[in-house]
Amino acid sequence: MIRILQCVNNMHRAGLETILMNYYRNIDRTKIQFDFLTHRPERADYDDEIEALGGRVFHAPRLYPQNYAAYFSFMKAFFKEHPEYQIMHSHIDAMSYLPLLAGKRAGVPIRIAHSHNTSIDKDYKYLLKQLFRKLLPGTATHLLSCGEEAGRFLFGNRPFSLIHNAIEPDRFYYNEAVRDEVRTELGLEGRYVIGHVGRFSYAKNHQFLLEIFAEVLRRDENAVLLLVGTGEKEQEIREGVRRLRIQEQVRFLGTRSDMDRLYQGMDVLVMPSLFEGVPVVGIEAQFAQLPCLFSDRVPTEVGFTELSAFLPLEQSAVYWAEEILKRKQILRGATQVAGSRYDVTTAQKTLTDYYVQLLAQLDCAHMESEA
Repeated sequence: MIRILQCVNNMHRAGLETILMNYYRNIDRTKIQFDFLTHRPERADYDDEIEALGGRVFHAPRLYPQNYAAYFSFMKAFFKEHPEYQIMHSHIDAMSYLPLLAGKRAGVPIRIAHSHNTSIDKDYKYLLKQLFRKLLPGTATHLLSCGEEAGRFLFGNRPFSLIHNAIEPDRFYYNEAVRDEVRTELGLEGRYVIGHVGRFSYAKNHQFLLEIFAEVLRRDENAVLLLVGTGEKEQEIREGVRRLRIQEQVRFLGTRSDMDRLYQGMDVLVMPSLFEGVPVVGIEAQFAQLPCLFSDRVPTEVGFTELSAFLPLEQSAVYWAEEILKRKQILRGATQVAGSRYDVTTAQKTLTDYYVQLLAQLDCAHMESEA
């Protein structure tokens, strides 16, 4: 059995983490097993399931600059204790430089950097992240990306391979009965339901979403906005809701484990993001035959059906509101959506073959060096 060390921030319910779990549930775990190196001290949403599937969860120090000495000390001891890892696969974009550097120093032979985004959060580590982005290819032996734009952003002109953000599509196919159940549970009968799924963070552009929704309400007083997620900007967004006096029409649903059901109850998904990789929520929503409006900063790779459209962020909230309301007439359930590159039952074979081939190449190199 091959054990792969997946390097993440944590394993809460978010896009990247959900993608990893989709692959983990569907790979042949008699051949491939995932372990997770996280950078948060607390247990996360998926930890119980990981352990039930035979994986292990390790907790490294947080990647704060003041922690770097302690971090590399921890990683040196970690790899000394766990020499079994021949492959480490890091998913924290530019910050992958740090775990991969530790892996390089420890002699881990295969070190994969995986790009999941097309920009960098402008937080206090912004300049460090820009530096790490330039240094990253020097610590990685292989480069992967969820999409073409994300790969070019993190790796520039260096060649990379694609591993798609795949899901379990059967869970998301449109179901009228489930739609009725969800709308009854949430008191949404007779309402036009606009959904947004994502962390309350800079990239998701929630403040503009609230302005858009306020314009929708001026045209349709029966509209409701569902906000699914948590994050560092949640309080700021709640204050924005109060400022616009739309508290009665905006629902904060927190982190949910039943997104397959919630998509059924929505009428349109709206994502005016400042940047994204290939957002998994957009893939899930299209399999649920939900109309999707993305900003033009979202890679068009996510739009694999006619249900998706990309609107300029430079356009006004009024323009966005009118485009949203045009989607009221779309009928769901007419045809089943096809998108095989995003079907994890197919995609997991690609990832499994990728790992196996890397190890085979490593074995060949060892044999040649000994000859």
